[in-house]
This record gives sequence, C-alpha cells and structure tokens, in this order.
Amino acid sequence: MKSKAVLEFSDVAAIAAAAQAEAVKHNWAVSIAIVDDGGHLLSFQRLDGAAPISSHIAPGKARTAALGRRESKMYEDMINGGRVSFLSAPNLDALLEGGVPIMKDGQCLGAVGVSGVKSNEDAQIAKAGIAAIGL
Repeated sequence: MKSKAVLEFSDVAAIAAAAQAEAVKHNWAVSIAIVDDGGHLLSFQRLDGAAPISSHIAPGKARTAALGRRESKMYEDMINGGRVSFLSAPNLDALLEGGVPIMKDGQCLGAVGVSGVKSNEDAQIAKAGIAAIGL
C-alpha cells in the first residue's frame, strides 16, 4: 500500500488567500474553486463583481484538472486542435484554460479552478494560489 499526501484545511486556506490576493492585486473579478483529488469542492470564493456564470465555470475547471491530473488547458488545446471527441468525455465539464492540478511527488492532491478574466490570467491566479503551499 502506498502513502499519499492530502490537502489539509490550512493548505486550502493558504491557497485560497494567495489566489484571492493575486486577483485583487490585478483588480480581477473572478471566482476561485479548490477541489480535492476526486473533484469534490473544498473551497469557493466569488469575488465582488465576478460574473454569476463564473461560479459554475471555476469549480468545473478545478474538477476537470483534478480528475484529469493535468491543466484543463490541455483539453482545450486538444479540442481546438481537432479532437472534438473530448467534448463527450464524462465528468470533464469545463474544458477551458484556468484549471490547474495541485501535484506533489507525482500525485494529484486536488486542483484550483478560476474563472472571470482571460484564460491565461485565470491560470495565473490558480498557480499563484498553489505556489503559496510551496508546490
């Protein structure tokens, strides 16, 4: 049997605070979701001014990144490259850039999904959050 690290409440709080700080620093109105490795919601924030739809997209991006164990951008790139069959992949419901897995020692601990600004800016916020726990 193998052992694996898991996200603790303090990790999730640190990720959420750092992601929020990155968004506020740039005056970006976004929603930020953090999920565990099974895609279950651990934290959610919708910052002032964020579009209502972002509250559905951010958790979807996080879930997609956690379940796929890769950035959600990879799915967007595959689809844009012509592999439209990925649109039918089960449980991957936000195939857009902005979902970033939280990886440690080759294992996925969860993911951060952000929605509300340009896709690369969403990913920037997610990565800033993850960096807060040294990953």
